[in-house]
Amino acid sequence: MGMSAGYYLARSGLKTLMIDAFDPPHTEGSHHGESRLIRHVYSGGPDYIALALLAQNLWQELEDTTGNNLLVRSGVINLVNPEFHSFRDRLTHADDAGVRYEMLRANEVMMRWSGITIPDHYEGMYEPDAGYLFSERCVQTYRQAAEQAGATLLTHTLVEHVECGPQSVSVKTAGGDTYHASKLILSTGAWFQTLKPFVNLPIRAVRKTVGWFDAPEALFGEEHFPGFTISEQAGVYYGFPSIGGAGVKIGRHDTGPTWMPGEQQTPFGAEEIDEGELRRLLELRMPLAAGQLKRGSVCKYEMTPDEDFIIDRHPMHEHVWLAGGFSGHGFKFASAVGQILSDLVQTGHTDQDISRFTLSRFAKTGISSSL
Repeated sequence: MGMSAGYYLARSGLKTLMIDAFDPPHTEGSHHGESRLIRHVYSGGPDYIALALLAQNLWQELEDTTGNNLLVRSGVINLVNPEFHSFRDRLTHADDAGVRYEMLRANEVMMRWSGITIPDHYEGMYEPDAGYLFSERCVQTYRQAAEQAGATLLTHTLVEHVECGPQSVSVKTAGGDTYHASKLILSTGAWFQTLKPFVNLPIRAVRKTVGWFDAPEALFGEEHFPGFTISEQAGVYYGFPSIGGAGVKIGRHDTGPTWMPGEQQTPFGAEEIDEGELRRLLELRMPLAAGQLKRGSVCKYEMTPDEDFIIDRHPMHEHVWLAGGFSGHGFKFASAVGQILSDLVQTGHTDQDISRFTLSRFAKTGISSSL
């Protein structure tokens, strides 16, 4: 989100400084692991669908501008056990937005993609215009484009302290340097807790795992198989075809142990469940893709209590903007969120409806978001 915002700010002619504790793209955030789904028939209301469509247009624009291949329209098949999940809450909004989709019975899903095995009462919803993004390539492309537009990026630079005046901000780094500006965006992902007490958001960082499994290319290769989501009693999973022969990639969206910034991240395989829960789902729903584990990876989610984003002003400092809590489903929106943040910094306004992402919603539920 920050790299995208830096690009749009620099492109607008603003003097832009980006500060990162690491060297993006890197493995200390939520963007590594090669691929991220981008879908449009989204739950949560028309604002998410509008945001997804804007994001895809902006990814395409970035592709056209830079010549880098960032987006693959592989299609995405969404599978649900209707006893526990439903598509019905989102289809009307998708129809209103003109999003293409196709409802499929279980037998139709299995005829089209013979590697899938689901019970007869399951439902499928296929999005032909959806697909996946090459996440690290997207970050690298925004980085290069931002720097070409005049932005400065400081890598391996840890922010230790933030101070605000009435119309200014100062950021002190671990190296002892202090930087001054008139406006500031904070988008630190799973690391927001390191910015206390300046900002204290209801964001919980969660350790997540993904695995790549050997699978027959004729069934699961990128030329034949779409991205996928599976929602059932056993959990909510997502995955990708075998891209470049890497194997079918799968992860679990729900659950996960809390991770505190600064703690040592345990590697993939440290727990039996790391591979076990992924393999069990494949054995159940895509048994021919449950081959040898080719590799595994660990990343982080940054969860809000309601899994909606936070995009809002700092309530005590109107020239500071906060973007976080993207809850494991935010990467696809990074292009749109960056443009939104750029607009907010420059004008205080965005044409997109971001009312559901305000901090005030937590006060209504009694959840602390003191700042």
